[in-house]
Amino acid sequence: MSSLEAAATADGAEAGSRTKSISPRTIPVVGVVTPHEDVQGIFKSMDLNRIIKLLEENDKDDLEEKQLNSVTKLVQYYQNGFPLRDLAQVFKILGLCADKIEKQPCFVDPASDLIKLCGLPFLKKKVSDEITYTEDTANSLALLGELMKVPSSKLRIQICKCIIDFYHAEPPKKHIPGYQQVSSSYKIKMAEAGGLAKAMVQSVHLLENQLVEKLWVLKVLQHLSTSEANCTLMVKTQAAGGICAHLNDPDPSGQLLFRSSEILWNLLEKSSKDEVIQQLSNLECLLALKEVFKNLFMRGQSHYDRQLRNDILVITTIIAQNPGAPMIECGFTRDLILFATFNEVKSQNPLVKSLKLSNSYEDFELKKLLFNIIVILCKDLTTIQILIDGKVILALFTYVKKPEKLKIIEWSAAQYEELQLHAIATLSSVAPLLIEEYMACQGNARILAFLEWCEHEDSFFIHGNSFHGTGGRGNKFAQMRYTLRLLRAMVYLEDETVNTDLCEKGVIHQLIGIFKNMASKPDDKEEAIALEIQSDALLILSGLCEHYIQRKEIFGTEGVDIILHVMKTDPKKLQSGLGYNVLLFSTLDSIWCCILGCYTSEDYFLEKEGIFLLLDILALNQKKFCNLILGIMVEFCDNPKTSAHVNAWRGKKDLTAASLLIKLWRKEEKELGVKRDKNGRIVDTKKPLFTSFQEEQKIMPLPANCPSVAVMDVAENIRAKIYAVLGKLAATENIGKMVATLQSEMIESQAHQDVQNEQRVYAKIQATHKQRELANKSWENFLARTSNAKTLKKAKRLQEKAIESSKYSERPKHATFHQTVIKGLNTTVPSGRVVTVESTPVRLLGGPLADTDIALKKLPIRGGALQRVKVKPLNELKTNNPI
Repeated sequence: MSSLEAAATADGAEAGSRTKSISPRTIPVVGVVTPHEDVQGIFKSMDLNRIIKLLEENDKDDLEEKQLNSVTKLVQYYQNGFPLRDLAQVFKILGLCADKIEKQPCFVDPASDLIKLCGLPFLKKKVSDEITYTEDTANSLALLGELMKVPSSKLRIQICKCIIDFYHAEPPKKHIPGYQQVSSSYKIKMAEAGGLAKAMVQSVHLLENQLVEKLWVLKVLQHLSTSEANCTLMVKTQAAGGICAHLNDPDPSGQLLFRSSEILWNLLEKSSKDEVIQQLSNLECLLALKEVFKNLFMRGQSHYDRQLRNDILVITTIIAQNPGAPMIECGFTRDLILFATFNEVKSQNPLVKSLKLSNSYEDFELKKLLFNIIVILCKDLTTIQILIDGKVILALFTYVKKPEKLKIIEWSAAQYEELQLHAIATLSSVAPLLIEEYMACQGNARILAFLEWCEHEDSFFIHGNSFHGTGGRGNKFAQMRYTLRLLRAMVYLEDETVNTDLCEKGVIHQLIGIFKNMASKPDDKEEAIALEIQSDALLILSGLCEHYIQRKEIFGTEGVDIILHVMKTDPKKLQSGLGYNVLLFSTLDSIWCCILGCYTSEDYFLEKEGIFLLLDILALNQKKFCNLILGIMVEFCDNPKTSAHVNAWRGKKDLTAASLLIKLWRKEEKELGVKRDKNGRIVDTKKPLFTSFQEEQKIMPLPANCPSVAVMDVAENIRAKIYAVLGKLAATENIGKMVATLQSEMIESQAHQDVQNEQRVYAKIQATHKQRELANKSWENFLARTSNAKTLKKAKRLQEKAIESSKYSERPKHATFHQTVIKGLNTTVPSGRVVTVESTPVRLLGGPLADTDIALKKLPIRGGALQRVKVKPLNELKTNNPI
């Protein structure tokens, strides 16, 4: 019987007991007992304290007979069950009897009879009795477990039967006036509260050599383990490891293995799974499981044996999930791989030399379980050599082929289909670890040939009954789905040998063909699986084409067309939950890996309005797509043709690309908590881009291989990408404007410089003419003073007047006055008392320096020495000097 069947049996028994307890006479009402009933009722007054005192005495000769009689009367008195109020005293009497058994074996029978009565439902006089006597009841039932230490086989077996009766209560033989039957669930709860399960687990260790008693205890634990509270207690007492270590103990009946496996199942399901696995992950337990499984695998013939074998394998699979389990050390891993592959790869190992599986349901389940445990075992890299020795890849690849109609196989069509899908799924986990074996088996060729068969329409129709066959009824979608998963796992290894071999075998065109085929045959019933197949095909193409220009060229316009086909999908379908979101992500990844970097594909993408479609998706304002799309836009903007397409795009309400990007920027800043005022202006000029998250983030030391918070911020938020896109779209225009501005500045600067130079020349000429004019005027004044007496006198008066005006207006008293003018002097220039007359300089006589600027500058305005010059008429002077 499997764990599920056992659980169902236990549940049914419990439900039956509950049904029996809910009778009209057990309605929980307060009983009212009349004085007459109290006297004439079944329970007459009995002095339990007297019996206790009698059992405690030891010094009388005829005491044993009296003690036995008193206990016998007690058993007869409570033949319909114990009232809750008397439980504490009754169990004290039971304990006293048990203490005497070792020296007085005659007390075994009365003690057993008392324990047997404990299996009957307890009785309550009031509804409140269940609460009032909770502690007494729990302690009393706990004593049953302690009594297992008494060295009496009969007593131990009776205790086990009593506990089992808790779960299969019988109705009372006689109705007792004034008392009600306590529900069976109450007794079970009290057993849990008293820790009965813990005591029963401890008793297992005492009974290692008593098989019969041990089987009874295991039966009790099987019932107790249906409760989560009991399972928790059992695990704390190391029940899992203790029971599992003795699975292979001799037992002709086979009950030990069955009941032990049931208990282990319950412990795994109803308590801490991790703790149970930890208890089972030791060499002793795994060796026991290994021997049991081998015996059942090789010698089990009945339906029961095969089912028990599969249960043991499931428990082993759960243990194998623990990396610390010594599966390899105990040799279990090697045996399991041998059992999993012997049917496909012939082996001379004596364990399987004459062994053959049937097409029974149990053997079919076994095969699937063995495939499943291979997936778990391969997670431990130390298993790789065992997988190689067991030729696991070759065994699994025997299923990656179309069914052979003429060949007689041991499995039915439905079974073979499910095993085929399971084998392909197992290969997805194992093949990436064994690349050399994969290539040696020509794995790429087998996969592509199988995919080709999946594409063709023929009379083959799968059943789609299994988990792996979901959605594949009447078609080959399930096979194609799992084969593409396998191919994706191999491509994403980025192994050059594998990927180059695939490309040489034409996988790129084949995958494009698969995509077109799936897209051209929409099936609403299997739409989700069809979308998954298309997504996987695009992901494989991305993995193959990334970093390889030649493969991108093979992808070509045909590949660009399937990408554009997906991008034209109705946006409403993205919310359908069928997988359109995943397909769109795969498509965007394909743009990045299969188009960008190949100029012909980029140009074709632009010609087919691919940028318009990208911006349309970006305008949907779905954050999960924005980051990826903006990254693609940044790369596409390196193409000089892109800016024209971006500037030409218009969204709803005539939205431009620049407006869209700015709108996304503002939304991102709002979500990040960047400080802005109500008009969107910068608030913190020192940290204009700082987010609230960055303010809260504390400085934490990070390992060298971990990206910093700043790097993660740039990678996760879209502001950096928006800035890059805008920068690249204005980049060419800005360079042109910058050059034009520089040219204008240079021209203006040159013109300004020319004007300044011209002005300086004119100023120099003007100064020259002015000096000449002043010199001429000075000379004329000089000639006038020397040739005209009136002019000279006038000049003299002006000179004296100027001298007088420079003197004090009032002469100080007692001051001495000195004449400053020499009387009789005929000169017209100020002079002192002594005059030195020197020869006239050559420059004033018309020498080589007469016409220079120096001579003109040093000429006095008034007066000065005579020059020998040619005097011209006044009219001629005006003609020669226009200024």
